Amino acid sequence: MIQIRRFNNVLKLAVILGDLVILNILFISFNLIWNEWFGERAYNGALPQILTLFSLCYFVCALSGGVILHRRGTRADQIVFRVLRNIFFFSILSTSLLVFSEFEIDSKRFFIYYFILLTVCITVYRLLFRYIIQLYRSRGGNFRTVLYLGSTENIAELYHEMTFDSTSGYRVLGYFDTNPNAKFPASCTYLGKPEQVIAYLTHNKVNQLYCCLPSALSAYIVPVINYCENNLIHFYSVPNVRNYLRHHMHFEMMGSIPILSIRKEPLGKIENRLAKRLFDVVFSLLFLCTLFPILFLIVAVAVKTTSPGPIFFRQKRNGVDNKEFWCYKFRSMKVNKDSDTLQATLNDPRKTRFGDFMRRTNIDELPQFINVLLGDMSVVGPRPHMLKHTEEYSRIINKYMVRHFIKPGITGWAQVTGFRGETRELEDMEGRVKADIWYMEHWSVLLDLYIVYKTVINALRKDKKAY
Repeated sequence: MIQIRRFNNVLKLAVILGDLVILNILFISFNLIWNEWFGERAYNGALPQILTLFSLCYFVCALSGGVILHRRGTRADQIVFRVLRNIFFFSILSTSLLVFSEFEIDSKRFFIYYFILLTVCITVYRLLFRYIIQLYRSRGGNFRTVLYLGSTENIAELYHEMTFDSTSGYRVLGYFDTNPNAKFPASCTYLGKPEQVIAYLTHNKVNQLYCCLPSALSAYIVPVINYCENNLIHFYSVPNVRNYLRHHMHFEMMGSIPILSIRKEPLGKIENRLAKRLFDVVFSLLFLCTLFPILFLIVAVAVKTTSPGPIFFRQKRNGVDNKEFWCYKFRSMKVNKDSDTLQATLNDPRKTRFGDFMRRTNIDELPQFINVLLGDMSVVGPRPHMLKHTEEYSRIINKYMVRHFIKPGITGWAQVTGFRGETRELEDMEGRVKADIWYMEHWSVLLDLYIVYKTVINALRKDKKAY
């Protein structure tokens, strides 16, 4: 096991060193090409100094969790995302140091193009490196021998995960259990009863042991744990939850007590909630103090001259933790008694002519930035629904209420992925709920920025579901 860990550390270091070689060669080459083609200087400073600065910055950004391609089961998209993350932090750190140092940046375009080219080159390099590792492991190199203690459904699925791809580098030796399990994969050999495990470990090289025996058999489990700890074998306990819950689980510790949670919620962390709230406050203040007063005057005149009634329309909706709040919009319909119960439809007679335009361009939603500033909503999140709809859908759609663990938003992942507007069929709302839960489990500041970008693009393209 020590040799395998050393091998992985060497791989990690080799990847970073390769990145640094690419970083330096690309900078030197691109700098020469830039001077040749454009006849202008990109920066004012000594080349060795700037290369040293860039190398140190990149090394810092990539050293901590910046390399994952050596991990077994890592997907190509995860490698690409890790490269993007590394370059993002590297570009911010390096340019910040350049600005506050004696270096002068003469061409911002040079550095923008350089970071883009660096992203492409390192991505290609890492994917190629990953392919070479997979090829090496498929031919028997850097493999890990695995033993199972127990044969539950969890272990059977674990076996398939480890063996379906020869490049994963696992060699499963077999399993021990009180009796052979007829439902267990026939390709996995039954090796004996739990009391025979230690004898087997004594005479066979095993790197990892996965145990799913019930706690009632602790008399067998504890000696195996002790043996593994004293003989450099990694012991893993696999909780048997597959028989009642088929869902990704996330491990947490509360003191010394292990806990499995159903889903990972990034916004459960205080630092992420603060980052999202800061984004909301800054974004809403910028809009409310600049464009909103002008738009308000235009909309107010148009609403008042096209239909009698108030400029704003407010409606109680369900927010975070299912708390009710007043949601504000520009009034886009004639004053009617069904506004709190019926969704707007494509040719809804309640809509005014100007109101129809506002709904198609999302202008009617802009007062909700006031809700964002007040803390009832976020710029991005699940769209808040009418009280009546929440009451109805919570009874007929499984996990509908999960979307209320976070603040509702002016726009959201569901709205930019095809689940905007009227929900004519039950499956439309089910799709929206799944999208909202996906967003909750994958939140990041970059994802919020992407959703805002997609919302603007969809508004300019006149989304067909905007009515």
